[in-house]
Amino acid sequence: MNFFKKALRFILSFGPGIFAIGYTIGTGSVTSMIVAGNNFGMQLLWVLFLSCLFSGVLIYVSGSYYLITGETALMSIKKHLPLGRILALAIIITVGIGQWNSLIGILGITSNVIYEILVLNFPSLAGNQYALVLSIALVIIGIFYGLLIKGNYSLFEKILALFVSMMGLSFIFTLFFVFPQPTEVIMGLMPVIPKVEGAGILIAAFVGTTMAAATFLSRPLFIQGKGWTKADFKTQKNDAFIAAILIFTISGSIMAVASGSLFGTEQQITHVLDMSRALEPSLGKYAVSIFFAGTLSAGLSSIFPCLMIVPLMLGDFNSGKLDVKSKRFKIITGVASLLALSVPVFGFNPIQGQIFTQVFNVFALPLVVLSFLVLWNRKGVGLPSNRKGTNVILLAAFVFSIIIMVNGLIDIFS
Repeated sequence: MNFFKKALRFILSFGPGIFAIGYTIGTGSVTSMIVAGNNFGMQLLWVLFLSCLFSGVLIYVSGSYYLITGETALMSIKKHLPLGRILALAIIITVGIGQWNSLIGILGITSNVIYEILVLNFPSLAGNQYALVLSIALVIIGIFYGLLIKGNYSLFEKILALFVSMMGLSFIFTLFFVFPQPTEVIMGLMPVIPKVEGAGILIAAFVGTTMAAATFLSRPLFIQGKGWTKADFKTQKNDAFIAAILIFTISGSIMAVASGSLFGTEQQITHVLDMSRALEPSLGKYAVSIFFAGTLSAGLSSIFPCLMIVPLMLGDFNSGKLDVKSKRFKIITGVASLLALSVPVFGFNPIQGQIFTQVFNVFALPLVVLSFLVLWNRKGVGLPSNRKGTNVILLAAFVFSIIIMVNGLIDIFS
């Protein structure tokens, strides 16, 4: 009993970094990692590593900037950058579209996962897929919307911590049964883009879900909600890098399991149930349950942040404050909840839809990274004097985001 109490206390001790994991590892990340492991083995591990490295530094920079200056991201962009108001609005629009697209895919996969679980246990339900998936989606989004309009930052953090913990344990557990050869992991850290159709889109989806611009923009607001001050600078730094390490560990585990089980088998993943094959060779009858538990937790952990992001950005733009209580917050999250039902209502394929929606997240990334690079080098506001290391990484992150965006566009229009 003491062990479980300590474990629960540890889980609930996570800070705003839990929102970074929630934004980053959803069903889009799970889908992208499974498809990448299936199609390319560990060849794209370098993309994941760079994305997590850049994400960790950006999370640290955005949080540190707020603690030192007291200014949130979009408010600061609006006040201090050339054409700041236009730039901030462009970021709100592009990030908002990307996150709402992600939300649509997340709810689609999550409701289909629950449907597949029900069919496995009650085969007679198989003929009612459309009605059941739509009903499940309505229940999920209704519960989350109700929690959003009634809850507060502390509640959101605790719920996310539990979902993220279940997700991480589910996927990391599988590594005890399936793991690729160490040489494959080492080779996967060497930058190579597979010369096959669709590789560019998949890499863009990788970066779109791992380097989520919404994560860096919302970081100051969640630190504000947590109540951290300059005295918590070291805590903020540790929280940022622990989040990045967990993102890499969990996402890498998913890719490794898919690579160890599926790579080279030429199996195609086109439906939700197909993804459970990544675990089936090693875990047998437990494969579906373990995979679905992780995927379900990933989806549920991402719904909260994705629903919140647009009103959070607007609150930041207008006042630089965390807004989770206003009428605007309730209306916009309500609109997002209705849009999230697109996949269940129209019956789209949630796997294909989820990968495609992640690509949208890449378009805002260069703007956000460049904005933080400029803000991080403001003079006379008390920022750390030695910023050479972070500046090099921020510049590399900007170049990386441009390259990935261009590759994704080429693949989309070729």
